[in-house]
Amino acid sequence: MNWVPEVASNLASKVDAVIWFITVISLVFFILISIFLVYFAIRYRRRQENEETPYITGSHVLETIWTIIPSILLIVIFVYGFVVYKDMRTPPEDSLEVTVIGRQWLWQFKYNNGKTTLNELYIPEGRPIKLVMTSEDVLHSFFVPAFRVKQDLVGGMYTYLWFTPTKTGTYELYCTEYCGTGHSTMLGKVIVMSPQEYEKWEKGEEEKAVASLPPAELGKQLYTQRGCNACHSIDGSSLVGPTWKGLYGHEVVLQDGTKVTADENYIREAILEPQAKMVKGFGPVMPSFKGVISDDEISDLIAYIKTLK
Repeated sequence: MNWVPEVASNLASKVDAVIWFITVISLVFFILISIFLVYFAIRYRRRQENEETPYITGSHVLETIWTIIPSILLIVIFVYGFVVYKDMRTPPEDSLEVTVIGRQWLWQFKYNNGKTTLNELYIPEGRPIKLVMTSEDVLHSFFVPAFRVKQDLVGGMYTYLWFTPTKTGTYELYCTEYCGTGHSTMLGKVIVMSPQEYEKWEKGEEEKAVASLPPAELGKQLYTQRGCNACHSIDGSSLVGPTWKGLYGHEVVLQDGTKVTADENYIREAILEPQAKMVKGFGPVMPSFKGVISDDEISDLIAYIKTLK
């Protein structure tokens, strides 16, 4: 049984050590105090109805001991925690920087090579990573349990965190700040690759291999990768945005009462300019994907929507 998440970063074991240190100290004192509590309750219980409690003057030695020892332990805990905290807040100068933007309800990652991904952060193993983060709307919170890193994203300012991934693999990313209706679906993946695989990904070689799939299959993958599932269902149920089931080819009623057919042009415009034609009964919460999603990806999403009859 795993009591804690997998350790997959250089900071994870340090954070665990601080937590276990505090937990063990707390447990020792809990057991010690409980033993004395039970002992004194039995040893000094009233044995007779008219028995009077003896007058106790106290002990300066005992009072000094139970004041000094906890104070020393608190100082040790503070110093130990501060050393680890300082390490967590001091990224190396050679860190690979990635910009993180939180929005309702998806993660956007921008890389130095000009690439942009949604809900999937690609990073190389063994290299320090610095995430420079902000929010486009409400408060969000970036949390990867396997890395033991967590940081709030605040609109109008930048926050940051850093870590060095120590294992390749795919790790869960959560938003741990309630950010609205779609909060529970604001999930993502951190994909740690070997340096060689990451170099290929930077050059776009992996995208070429994936492109061999049929457009509808690629669109199905994009539905979750791009965070569309946070607002649009594919089974007819109502979420923050209109369902995709039966959308293509049918008339859509807009806020002003006019109707428009959901063809390729309408869907494309809804992705790039979501506020241009607001669907009746839904609020203006969808962000624009202009500059975030490519024309090929839009075509793949449209192909997938066409299959949802």
